[in-house]
Amino acid sequence: MNIFSKAGAALLYAFGELGSAALMIRSAFFWAFHSKIEWRQSLIQCMRVGVDSLPVTTLTSFFTGMVLALQTGSTSQNIFNEPIFVGTIVGFSLVKELGPVLTAIVVAGRAGAAMAAELGTMKVTEQIDALHVLGTDPVRYLVIPRYIACMVMIPVLTVYAMFSGIFGGFIVSASKLHVPTNTYWDDILNYMQISDFMHGFSKSFIFAFMIATVCCYRGLSTTGGAEGVGKTTTRAVVVSMVLVLVLDYFSTAVLVALGV
Repeated sequence: MNIFSKAGAALLYAFGELGSAALMIRSAFFWAFHSKIEWRQSLIQCMRVGVDSLPVTTLTSFFTGMVLALQTGSTSQNIFNEPIFVGTIVGFSLVKELGPVLTAIVVAGRAGAAMAAELGTMKVTEQIDALHVLGTDPVRYLVIPRYIACMVMIPVLTVYAMFSGIFGGFIVSASKLHVPTNTYWDDILNYMQISDFMHGFSKSFIFAFMIATVCCYRGLSTTGGAEGVGKTTTRAVVVSMVLVLVLDYFSTAVLVALGV
């Protein structure tokens, strides 16, 4: 009976969290269409989400493309005695899956953690309450700029990560596998369609919305002082990364069913 009571309490807690997050999303949509957008704050957040995450995104995608090319070339050499379809496998892997997923995980670990920590610190130091006293809705002033930054910059970073990874694969295929340059790029251009690009690109918007929601909600619901800020930041990053993988499966299932 004790197990069932704990499971019930956990289920009620989960539904309560989902309900509170849904209320924050509703408030964000309301203020987005019924008030002036804080463009200065939005640009600052775009710098933090996009520009500051660019180096780690570049390294992650570049070396992922290099590893993909090396593994693909080595495997095909063992089977067919020559590296074939290296560009095709690297391109499709990065454009449809690894580009958006790795970018979302990197942004969640870097910019998402910063969002949760910043909002959590404002919450425990009563700066959020001060905004209420001044007649400013925290969702309008703090959350909407972060939504805008994620929805704009994560797709841009995703496209950059796709090209960065493909270029990394090209470096390995040309220097180590001795695949001709035109062969590598023809393998990509001849087989890849616009729908393949849109498959991965559309996922980036789903991940961006989820990361902004999780990190902003966890930050605004922080309690317990400095220790609570640390726990909030950890929880926001872990939940975001797990949800990236969960949503990746379900979004892929939907897009495949739609023929995208």
